Amino acid sequence: MPGCCGCCSALRPRYKRLVDNIFPVNPEDGLVKSNMEKLTFYSLSSPDKLDRIGEYLYQKATKDINRKRYKLAEIAMEAMDLLLQACHAQTTLNLFVESFLRMVQKLLEDSNPNLKIMATNSFVKFANINEDTPSYHRRYDFFISKFSSMCHSDAASLRDSLRLAGIKGLQGVIRKTVSDDLVENIWEAQHMEKIVPSLLFNMQSGDLTPVEDATNVTPPALAEEVLRELVGRASFGHIRSVLKPLLTHLDRHELWVPNTFAIHTFRIVMISIQPQYSYTVVETLMQHLDNNFKSSPKTRTSLAVVLSKIIAIAAGESVGPSALDIINNLLTHLRTSVSTTSEITPEESQYQEALINALGEFANHHPDYQKIEIMLFIMNTVPDLSKKSKGDQMLQNILLKSLLKVGTQYSTVSFEKAFPASFLQPLLKMARAPHDPTRMVVMQIFQALLDRHQNEKVLSSVSVKPYPALSQEPPSRSDIIFTHKYGANIMQALIDSMALSDRVDALSSSYNTAALLIVEMSCNETVQEFLLFILGIQQVASTTETLGTVHKCNLHIIAIGLLVLISRVSGINNLLDYAQKIVDARREEASHYLPPLLEPKKMANKSLNLSLPHLAIDKLALGECLQNAGMDAQRLNTGAPYALNQTDHPGHRHSWVESVSNQLTQRNSSADLTVYNGDVDSVSSSPGVCKKLLAPEFNFDAMKRALAEPTEAAKRELRERQMQIVRTFREGEFDDLMRRTEPKHDLIQNRLNELFNSLAVERQITQSDTKAAQLQASNEKPIYETNFPELFYY
Repeated sequence: MPGCCGCCSALRPRYKRLVDNIFPVNPEDGLVKSNMEKLTFYSLSSPDKLDRIGEYLYQKATKDINRKRYKLAEIAMEAMDLLLQACHAQTTLNLFVESFLRMVQKLLEDSNPNLKIMATNSFVKFANINEDTPSYHRRYDFFISKFSSMCHSDAASLRDSLRLAGIKGLQGVIRKTVSDDLVENIWEAQHMEKIVPSLLFNMQSGDLTPVEDATNVTPPALAEEVLRELVGRASFGHIRSVLKPLLTHLDRHELWVPNTFAIHTFRIVMISIQPQYSYTVVETLMQHLDNNFKSSPKTRTSLAVVLSKIIAIAAGESVGPSALDIINNLLTHLRTSVSTTSEITPEESQYQEALINALGEFANHHPDYQKIEIMLFIMNTVPDLSKKSKGDQMLQNILLKSLLKVGTQYSTVSFEKAFPASFLQPLLKMARAPHDPTRMVVMQIFQALLDRHQNEKVLSSVSVKPYPALSQEPPSRSDIIFTHKYGANIMQALIDSMALSDRVDALSSSYNTAALLIVEMSCNETVQEFLLFILGIQQVASTTETLGTVHKCNLHIIAIGLLVLISRVSGINNLLDYAQKIVDARREEASHYLPPLLEPKKMANKSLNLSLPHLAIDKLALGECLQNAGMDAQRLNTGAPYALNQTDHPGHRHSWVESVSNQLTQRNSSADLTVYNGDVDSVSSSPGVCKKLLAPEFNFDAMKRALAEPTEAAKRELRERQMQIVRTFREGEFDDLMRRTEPKHDLIQNRLNELFNSLAVERQITQSDTKAAQLQASNEKPIYETNFPELFYY
């Protein structure tokens, strides 16, 4: 019998004999290395036998597993690993791989955890091999399902090892399938719904801090690594396939409240995703927020907080319409929140604040020019003041808070760019809103955009004492031009705002805005307009009967506070001395005319004396202070203080005569003066003014003197002539003005008659000469008809 067996074994194929020889007599001894080398050499020299070797190894392993001889099954798996590593460059590898995968599947199906771990490690080794020839029929459905189930293992023994093996197996499937378009599409929903939740399950079961020790990898750390790899490999069309099961997992396991894990997960996604696709994550999360509009406020707040944490990462890749699209979606959620609730609860308020923070974070990562576009876009969505319902007022307040959030992120350099007309005009309208919180938010927006030197906190309270921490620099030319153009509009809106409410916080906010305006824009060219503004505040307090007593006192307090401030900021000592005299006098006679602002409730039972005209700011005294300081006071002396609810442009309230005289006063060069005083008829028509005679000599010295700066006497003479024109037009009789300024019709008519007579005589002479020439050359064509015939057609 032994001889017979030896004879039969000699008749078996060689590859089977080689395979049989790698198994030891005692399974505990492990793989026979020398015989394994022979089998490897045979496989390399006879690649056509490789598929048969694989099939035979699979059959032997299947029998061993069925008979519970796990050591022999492990040896067979080890042999297939070695053959796969040695022969991966063979063209016939595909047929061997089929047997290899069947072997892995057989081991994974068994209940022995060691076999599962070994099979997974073998699959990972296979996944790292780059195959030259693709396989069109290979499928990985079983492996995805099996590895996903291993990720959820709750076995008492080897739980972490099985979970690690499952995560590694999923990583191997991802690497094997993502890089090859010819194999099964792993991005299909049926696969992603198994892979993504398995990774998230392991991530949430451990500490969220990353593990730096590579030798001791934990399931949460490895799952996070695989999720990063999965998201990083996703293209634009596949990223939503990852996000949908991710959001579903967070919903089903109620992981939004608290949202620590959700924030951590989405940060991983945003950091790992290709930058150009980050906008898709924000858009998907917003759509999920839309779908959860009926969820509890806490859930929606957590979603909004997650959005605010990741939206900044997407901001760098969002430009143009995509940026405004995100802003529009956030504003839509805010409007929905306001419209669906009659009363704002604390939870709903937190949700709105989270959305506003998300909007601010998004805008913060955009350049300043885009921030202006975002603010303008938000401003255009604010309901008009004509809508006075409670819901509209709430929506106004919420949207303006969003605008404020963006404004605080903007770094103002030029007021012309920070306040374009299309943005400034609606903002000024909102400054006159009847709702106090709305006006206060508008003031905060102005403060955020006006405050270039961080003076907002320094000027937060009304005071007549020096501000030691005040920071200031002279305004630029463009800022001065902006003040001339729009400063009056802003100051008019401030006066209207101050008169609308006696609340101390609202008045303090208006004062803060006015003080910042003065600090940022005050100079010799604008100080007169600011003084008219201060006089306007005082006049409103003195003449408006509808205001309460405490309200009037507070307006007087604001006026004196701004006067002291502009005196210190502009450096006009005469003006500061005058303001200090008023402060000292009020301190002795009427302390209720000095800061701090009075609380209406506390002063309700106290009688306050308002008939104190000698303690008021005097317009003429202000003009004298400016003149004594060597400054022009024409605008202050001739202009009227700002009035309440004034509809026209405050800068144009004075007559055209005053504006002309103002402009002439500001001109210094004689070249400018000659525009007004030259040889023109307009000067002759001015009443009481004779035309200036030119100097009789026209030599070099005379021309040099004419181009030089005018002397003080010439300036005084010019000023007197200008005032004479003003007085004549103001005080003269209308008939006298008509007589003085009527055109000289007789003179013009005489000159026209002389001109027409000379033309008639010249025409007669020309006609007689033409007839004589025609008689001399009747047969010749006139030269003018030949060269220029069209010039004589009528």
